[in-house]
Amino acid sequence: MLADYRRIFSPAGSMLFCAAGFVARVPLAMISVGTVTMLSQLGSEYRLAGSVSATQALATAAMGPQVSRLVDRHGQRRVVVPAMAVSVAAICGLVLCARYAAPDWTLYIAAAVAGCMPSMGALVRSRWAEIHRASQHLLHTAYSLESLLDEVIYVVGPILAITLSTGVSAEAGPLAAAVLLAVGVMLFAGQQRTEPPVRPEPLRAQGGALRTPGLGLLALTLTSVGATYGSVEVATLAFAGAHHHKALSGLLLGAYALGSCLAGMVFGTIRPRREITWRLLISVWVLALATAPLLFVPGLAALSAMLFVAGMSLAPTLINTMELVSRLAPAALLTESITWIVSGLSVGMALGYAVAGWAADAAGASAGYRVPCSAALLAALTVCLAMPRLSRAVAR
Repeated sequence: MLADYRRIFSPAGSMLFCAAGFVARVPLAMISVGTVTMLSQLGSEYRLAGSVSATQALATAAMGPQVSRLVDRHGQRRVVVPAMAVSVAAICGLVLCARYAAPDWTLYIAAAVAGCMPSMGALVRSRWAEIHRASQHLLHTAYSLESLLDEVIYVVGPILAITLSTGVSAEAGPLAAAVLLAVGVMLFAGQQRTEPPVRPEPLRAQGGALRTPGLGLLALTLTSVGATYGSVEVATLAFAGAHHHKALSGLLLGAYALGSCLAGMVFGTIRPRREITWRLLISVWVLALATAPLLFVPGLAALSAMLFVAGMSLAPTLINTMELVSRLAPAALLTESITWIVSGLSVGMALGYAVAGWAADAAGASAGYRVPCSAALLAALTVCLAMPRLSRAVAR
């Protein structure tokens, strides 16, 4: 099984850009929870801390595609270093404003500017697409690896941020995110031999990547998938708390992430035979069906098994979506196209956090699981409705 993963690293420099990209992506999972922890440790209300964190997350989702559009036009190294510098400066500004009790509006401005953070996941996947363009199987394996690394990042990042901000100093979490972002981006930008070339294609004159047929529908699909992921986290936290074992919520969510990681690892070694559009359709319906049992969870022991099974459908859905984007998007617009998908996922997660929290407060802890089940079903229905257009776009 590991042979395929070894083969994707055979091109010179692939291991280096993958490792640097991993370091540069960890801050994305640290900054939101790190901001909440920092502000709460310094005495701010959770209302303020949560809204400042949400401002940064939404700004990242909005600005990420614009930064990636510049990457497609001017090259990765020329864009990501200045974007990183702006983001790092804004994070430092946010820390200073929090430490010296500046007016609340300064926190929102700093958080919004910090959203200039480059979408490193999209940049890494663009490099994989460039070096394995001739082999769809190796590209499939590379995207599976990236899905696995995303899971690791979103498990390790929040733990690191919370531990630093509670155990070292309130500001340590966001500051560590800024340092990792700066180091990771500089190392990544230094790997010039694997950087995709700039392709000055006339397609740019027709508009951005969202003009690509089917891309908007995939972004909507990933918004629903993100809402599934985010709402599962909040609903699980509420359910564990209602059963007086809130401390176990981390282990329960670990089972969800473990299921996704294992499925993604195995999925990366399979040589797919069906057309990519049908693979996506199957994976989103499996996601919907695997999430549905959460509506009937009887207790914490059963919940861990249910979450593990539900998580196994998540990674294949993300992998199939990214592969389909690489088929649909012109090479000159690939980074921006992937970033729109990532932004849809991020917005969906934010919506999932909010709606599941509201549902749990209004109707009880178990009601929180209605949100991921509804979101997963919506993702499946979206792909069903999009199938004719996606099939036509792939056939072009």
